[in-house]
Amino acid sequence: MDDLKEPLLRRKPASAMNIREMRNHRSPSASASASGRLSFQGMDFPGLKMRGQSIRSWICVDTSGNSGIIEADKFTMMRRCDLPAHDLRLLDPLFVYPSTLLGREKAIVVNLEQIRCIITADEVLLLNSLENYVLHYVVELQRRLKLSTVNGSWQSDDSLACQRKGSRNFDSDFLPFEFKALEVALEAACTFLDSQAAELEIEAYPLLDGLTSKISTLNLERVRRLKSRLVALTRRVQKVRDEIEQLMDDDGDMAEMYLTEKKRRMELPLYGEQSLIGHKSTDCPQSISAPVSPVSSPPDCSRRLKKSVSTRSRCESTVRSSESGAGSIEELEMLLEAYFVVIDSTLNKLTSLKEYIEDTEDFINIQLDNVRNQLIQFELLLTTATFVVAIFGVVAGVFGMNFPVPLYDDEGAFKWVLIITGVSSAIIFCSFLWFFKYKRLIPL
Repeated sequence: MDDLKEPLLRRKPASAMNIREMRNHRSPSASASASGRLSFQGMDFPGLKMRGQSIRSWICVDTSGNSGIIEADKFTMMRRCDLPAHDLRLLDPLFVYPSTLLGREKAIVVNLEQIRCIITADEVLLLNSLENYVLHYVVELQRRLKLSTVNGSWQSDDSLACQRKGSRNFDSDFLPFEFKALEVALEAACTFLDSQAAELEIEAYPLLDGLTSKISTLNLERVRRLKSRLVALTRRVQKVRDEIEQLMDDDGDMAEMYLTEKKRRMELPLYGEQSLIGHKSTDCPQSISAPVSPVSSPPDCSRRLKKSVSTRSRCESTVRSSESGAGSIEELEMLLEAYFVVIDSTLNKLTSLKEYIEDTEDFINIQLDNVRNQLIQFELLLTTATFVVAIFGVVAGVFGMNFPVPLYDDEGAFKWVLIITGVSSAIIFCSFLWFFKYKRLIPL
């Protein structure tokens, strides 16, 4: 049988066998240098890479304010944060997406201008970058978390719930971890946009005032560039404002962002089961040698078990009902409302600047229309004067005919022709001026 199989199998060429042997005996440094490139049939293509397998560096900040660097690929981050692939594309610096706030089951995806991060109940993940806004966000978040730790703001879940029920005032010290990270992101985005709006205002007003005093091609080009920047910045500010407003209008999306509460609710049944197991092992001792029968179990143990189960179910229903009320999203709503006021103020600044530019354009158009009207009036006067002067040409053409006329023999005829022609032209010109004034074509 082996003899029959051997002729049917094609022999591999020696070159392919040598390439395979060389690849198997390749040094570790060579294999490490070729990682990320696609090899096909012994050939290495440096331009081709495996999609989705690129490992990126992430900055991780935990609830205590400690930061670290982790390296993970896209699929690892998807499993770690329980996010779909299109949510991670929002954080990719190679793509340009509008500002977005997404609440998921175990994470909050934040894409606000320069801040792109993933917020969970235990940590914040940002793409590792040396940009100033990323470093500023990490430093500010660490400062607030450590300050909250020093002030003793982190308390147990029960005491925190009591404080929330007893006080309806907004205080950032009693916010959960995910809202503190979200607050820093909102503050960074709003501050960044407000600073750009302020710089645009400082540059715009003197330029527009100079344009009203002197209309030139250079000033018009500067105003055109300024207006393009204003339109782009207004669109970005409007998108952030709309995203916050849309989130405030949807109670379900705001409830999805309570990651700490959802984590506590998930851990509560686990702790209840562990307490039931301990309660059963302590209150209902059984003999090690004797078999345990459910029929012969003591009645006290079953009653205690049913009582503990009913108590736990009542506790869970109470917690869920209290958290599903309108007051459960009050903290996040007040947080979003505070920064909605800030971003709305920035939008009002840009709107006022846009109106000022439009008023300047209207003023310039009025000036240009006035100059155009003056040119038209001057052209009308010049045309009238040309018509009057043309009368002399008509008279000269008539007397220039080569016909014998007795008037040529009179010595004073030429003088009277000039006088009569001039007086007639003046009368005609004054008649035109009176007509223009009567029709209000020329302000005289």
